[in-house]
Amino acid sequence: MILVLNGPNLNLLGQREPGIYGSTTLGQLEDLCGTWAADLGMDVSCRQTNHEGVLIDWLHAAEEGGFTGVILNAGGLSHTSVALLDAIKSIRLPVVEVHLSNVYAREEFRHRSLIGAACRGCISGFGTGSYRAALVALHAVLGPAR
Repeated sequence: MILVLNGPNLNLLGQREPGIYGSTTLGQLEDLCGTWAADLGMDVSCRQTNHEGVLIDWLHAAEEGGFTGVILNAGGLSHTSVALLDAIKSIRLPVVEVHLSNVYAREEFRHRSLIGAACRGCISGFGTGSYRAALVALHAVLGPAR
């Protein structure tokens, strides 16, 4: 099972800056992730929080909870959180960082991801398709035992 974690402000998808993040709501994105995962023979569990410590707790508990990989959109915390970097480094599961927008076409501070150094890879700029690509990538990395 794949754990899909969404961080701060992603609960406002569909209403927050739709020109950047699109019009898809978080609930719709979670439904899409479920459909895409099923197409790959995988299961997902989606969670969202506006709190850094909750993301860290979920990462720490992921393997024990039966998850085999993580898709993480940490939002703005991607660019600022050493604590999230350390949490990702502390687990054995592959983590794929995702962003809806192309972070390199935005403000300069978004061009550097602190958490990216600990992730298996990063996919950005494809809207909700970034999540689909991350599922495909994890499917390829995990193989039949997912």
